[in-house]
Amino acid sequence: MRKLIARVFDYSLDGLIADEGTEYFQFCRDLPDDQAALDKTRDLYERAYAQIMGRNVYEGMASYFPTATDHPYADAVNAARKVVFSRTLTSADWANTTIARGDTAQEIDALRRGGDGHIVVSGGISFWRSLMRLDLIDEYRVTLFPYLAGEGTRLFTDIGKSRRLDLVASTPFENGTVELQYRRQL
Repeated sequence: MRKLIARVFDYSLDGLIADEGTEYFQFCRDLPDDQAALDKTRDLYERAYAQIMGRNVYEGMASYFPTATDHPYADAVNAARKVVFSRTLTSADWANTTIARGDTAQEIDALRRGGDGHIVVSGGISFWRSLMRLDLIDEYRVTLFPYLAGEGTRLFTDIGKSRRLDLVASTPFENGTVELQYRRQL
């Protein structure tokens, strides 16, 4: 059965997501890329069975990635099977994209069946939270940035029951970020 991996990026030490237009968001954009981090993330996308996301993230990515020839993950993301979860989206023109309109848990269950590997959960925040409330995320890969944002959007609120996670790996990168990999304890 395929596992769901939530890739959480631009996450501050004080637990905030980099909201567009904030100083923290700009810090994340200005921080030099780390080649080892880029390679690790590209590998996550290339080896994924599918990438899933909510409507808002889909619309942002679909307007950017098809023409983003210089982005380090563009080829992997564009080639990937993508499933957007939305009851309002009427069409999905980005290559290899389908729309899931049914019950979220049932749609996820159908994607998980039939093989090994993983499915990357790209977000957005409300989509991540809905999957957390349903206890569907198997692994969290959180890229922690060396920054105290002070205010902004917290990801881990209104997520339902508490749950224990096991630290699987922590990978520091030269640019000061750290990827924390936690797996749901069964």
